[in-house]
This record gives sequence, C-alpha cells and structure tokens, in this order.
Amino acid sequence: MSDSGGSSSAGVDDVVGEVEPMVATYRHDVHKARSRSHEHAEDVFRGVRVNEDVPLGADHDAALLSRPRGKPERTLDAHESWFRVSLLTGEVVSTSGTVDDVDVALREVIESDDAGALHEAWLSSDVPAMFNESPYYPYTSLKFHTLLVAALLDNYRAGFGFDELFLAVSLRDAVPEVVPHRTVLSTAGFALYVTGDPAGRPAARLGSRPARSFADVWSRLPEFPFDVDASRRWRVLDAQLRRIRSWSVALQFIEEYVAALGPAVEDAEVVA
Repeated sequence: MSDSGGSSSAGVDDVVGEVEPMVATYRHDVHKARSRSHEHAEDVFRGVRVNEDVPLGADHDAALLSRPRGKPERTLDAHESWFRVSLLTGEVVSTSGTVDDVDVALREVIESDDAGALHEAWLSSDVPAMFNESPYYPYTSLKFHTLLVAALLDNYRAGFGFDELFLAVSLRDAVPEVVPHRTVLSTAGFALYVTGDPAGRPAARLGSRPARSFADVWSRLPEFPFDVDASRRWRVLDAQLRRIRSWSVALQFIEEYVAALGPAVEDAEVVA
C-alpha cells in the first residue's frame, strides 16, 4: 500500500448532500471550540454541516491515544474551561480577538469540501490549538486530536489495522513532506506521521491497541528528525517527549516548543 494516500440560521435540512467521511472528520468536534459538549452541539455552524459521527471507530481510538479510558476525572483543580492549558508555559491559552473572530477562523478550517485542503488548514491553523479535547484534560489539544482522528481514519480506510500503524518522522535535514491526512505535525524543520506505510522514514509501531503511549513510541524510534547531540534545544525536547504519554499533548508541546525557540535560535535557555 502506498502512503500517498457563529451559528448559521440554516438548519441541517438546508445543508444538502452526503458529507465525504474525511471531510466530516475535520468538522466533527467543532462544538468543543465553541465551548459546548457533544450533547449540546449544533448540527450546522455558519452554514456548514458539523459534529457528525466519524466511521470505523477512528474518533474513539484517537481519544484513547490522549485520554484515559473510563469515566473522566478532573486533572487540574479549578479548571473548567474548554481553553487549553499550555504544558510549555503552564498558562491558559486565550484568544487574541473577539469571539466572532474565532468563529470566522473556525469556519476557515471546516468550510472546504476538499479533504486535502482541510488537512492542510488544520496543520497550519493556530485557532483549534487554543482548545482542549475536554475540560477534564486541559493540556490536551483539539487541533491534534482532530489530526490524529483523520490519520487513523485514512489508514483504516486503506485497510490497515491499528496494530499495523507506525509513528514515522521525516528524514533528518530533508525537506519535510506533507502526506495528506497522515501528517499529524508539520514544522519548518520536520514532520511526524501516523501511517501504515512509513515509506522509508524512521518509524516505530504504535502498539497493539490505542493507548496513551507517545513517550514509549517516541523512545523506540530508530532515529529522530533532529540531531539530539548537536544542540541543547533538541536534547531538552527529546527528554520531555520521553515523559509525555498523551499523543495530542505531545504533538502540541512540540509545535509550541519549536515556535517559541524559532528556527534560528541555538541552545536557548528553555524550561527543562
């Protein structure tokens, strides 16, 4: 197998036609970015059908990659917000504009009917990263949960089982390629993939079933996408990733960490 693989006045009945499953995947958790539970979610957001079920259990499996099984328990006292808490800074991520601005930005990551365009929009957008998967788990990331759901569904539709999947990383010093739906993190210097076909990239198996296993899988990679021995910044990042179990938390931490240091910063003082 190849690896190339504000609310509107309109009601759900006014939005005609079937929604392609990969397109629906990028729209399935919009209610969380609007601080609403699934039970109180709307079916249409700014004229776009949203909050539909994701097939093949991909949403359920992605949730288990980042959150524990069973009844949720509060993990951060006094935090009851859908806004994410940054693991890098320890602070609640907040909006820089009005609520309507956030709604406009949300529409930009769901409005296309092209699944590939939606994948690229989610990879590059900062707005979904402001929100968590659940107020019970405030360090989790809605952005990376959604990208993980899409990666799992794309692999499942291609015939791969979960136990056949890998975490793959871009080759060091190579221009990172964006593979539709299977790239779950893209930075200026490297990319991470969840795929059944690593296509020659360094890779480690995810395991037999979905679990909060990022640290274990990361530690089993035969090669990292950056040179740990060459710079303290990468040694610190590697050390942190060997401790973070939740997948969406880990991916969000990488994105924030790399953005905070910038591509030209070497051996900057960072929080260890």
